[in-house]
Amino acid sequence: MIELPKDVRDQAVASIERYFRENMDEKIGNIAAGGLLGFFVEEIGPAIYNRAVRDVQERLRLRVEEVDLEVNEDEFTYWKKFENKAGRRR
Repeated sequence: MIELPKDVRDQAVASIERYFRENMDEKIGNIAAGGLLGFFVEEIGPAIYNRAVRDVQERLRLRVEEVDLEVNEDEFTYWKKFENKAGRRR
């Protein structure tokens, strides 16, 4: 189960209470808002978490694929230095 730090949980409960106050025909108390938050965290939290993990995996995969572009070194370039200089002398 996903555990929220106390300060985050308190802010989320306050946000749920405000949402009900401004958008619903009935108020929700602190205990009910905490219960609703717990339900959503337990029921929907894993789906959001798993999606976030997949998104990070995809971003990391793309980043790893770009590593060769960032750190690639041309091979067998020693003689090319001299060929370029020799070409200018002729």
